[in-house]
Amino acid sequence: MSHTPDLAPDLAPDLAADLEALSGGRVAVVGDVMLDRFAYGVVERISPEAPIPVMQIEREAAMLGGAGNVLRNLTALGVVADFVAVVGDDVAGREVAALGAAEVGERCHLLTQADRPTTIKERFIAAGQQLLRADRESARPLAPAVAAEIVSAARAALADPAVGAMILSDYGKGTLQPATIAALIAAAHEAGRPVVVDPKGRDFAIYRGANVITPNRRELHLATGLPTDDDDQVAAACHALIEHAGVASVLATRSERGMTLLRSDSPAQHFPAAAREVFDVSGAGDTVVAVLAAALAAGCDLARGARLANVAAGVVVGKLGTAVAHPGDILRAHHAADLVAAEAKVVDTAGMLEHAARWRRRGLSLGFTNGCFDLLHPGHVSLLRQARAACDRLVVGMNSDASVGRLKGAGRPVQPEAARAAVLASLADVDLVAVFGEDTPLKLIEALGPDVLIKGADYAEEQIVGADVVRQRGGRVVLADLMPGYSTTGTIAKLNS
Repeated sequence: MSHTPDLAPDLAPDLAADLEALSGGRVAVVGDVMLDRFAYGVVERISPEAPIPVMQIEREAAMLGGAGNVLRNLTALGVVADFVAVVGDDVAGREVAALGAAEVGERCHLLTQADRPTTIKERFIAAGQQLLRADRESARPLAPAVAAEIVSAARAALADPAVGAMILSDYGKGTLQPATIAALIAAAHEAGRPVVVDPKGRDFAIYRGANVITPNRRELHLATGLPTDDDDQVAAACHALIEHAGVASVLATRSERGMTLLRSDSPAQHFPAAAREVFDVSGAGDTVVAVLAAALAAGCDLARGARLANVAAGVVVGKLGTAVAHPGDILRAHHAADLVAAEAKVVDTAGMLEHAARWRRRGLSLGFTNGCFDLLHPGHVSLLRQARAACDRLVVGMNSDASVGRLKGAGRPVQPEAARAAVLASLADVDLVAVFGEDTPLKLIEALGPDVLIKGADYAEEQIVGADVVRQRGGRVVLADLMPGYSTTGTIAKLNS
């Protein structure tokens, strides 16, 4: 994935390979299962009995919800799951058992507690919108004997060396009480497996020892009492949560603002929202923990897993209901997001200065190079790679069409500036592309004030436009090695010969 401004760096260039690695992995899931029922219909009138819509139901559907939706997401990815949960001795419980068996067969370990009803969430939907949700549930803690069975079943699953991670899906319905959580995390650690938690409530210290917890922005605020409005505030709240709760990492989901990953030993990484359009956020958190745990089980590092989870979450919020993300969906969304991200990297001077100010607040060094970049070739790629290696963020100044025409003569550029900018912006080594209309980039350099100015070694330092400006401000000039045999002019000559 190409660099995008102020975001996490390129983490896994081959997302398709990462997705393929997930298939066939094993993950244990423990948590609050529920039955999600959906009634779909139309509304054409208001009730004469009260000012409410009358919905004509046309069809109904039922599927696993809560921890069951985590299970559905795992199986959609091709991951084998061991599922441990509790249902009531009722019709809904038997429906959950049938749906669970259809997903994972004998690996569906459902325990029964007769005096607790199976949780049901029923949603009424018309014209693509939820009109009402009706819940039937009990959040009473499990009986001690049933809680002990939960831990025993989880231990049995973790004893299989093929199981690579465990998910705790806490919906606050009583399955995961503090003592049970502690026993489950201890069992996972004894087996050497990472634990990913989708948390609930205000006191996340009950998840002490977990490898990752995945609160949403509101949950993060409630758990820490800290503001969570921007990147820096979210990072500070995540840090406070790590300190208070005793967890190793936090992946905060932030709806339209994407995700933030903070590990106890690394700076925060921010991932942009991958969704192009949001229809329904139901179950997006389930997708995140499923994909993240599957990635960890497959041997991906945490940042790569978070990146996959972010793209997958963007898929499910673009669907109606508690949807799942299949590998093909994720790959298509990733490609679409890359195109959008590349477009976002092409900025005017004001946009360049806005990003530069934000990067400087974070203590990052800024580099600048420039050129026409007409018919991009390996020499250009080598220059940009060396330029990016000399700084934390690279801004590329690109001559406009009019500027190229004045410098290169009739028939140039071959590619219009929109195409040249799009190609440049798609490169991982480029953080911003700023188009300038003058013959030289001097005004851009004066406005940006880069820490490093990079140019090809075919220039003497005194010939480089802006070199004196950069040195006067305490910056430095870097001469990049040239790759012989490549030039746009030479390529055009060959084509015309």
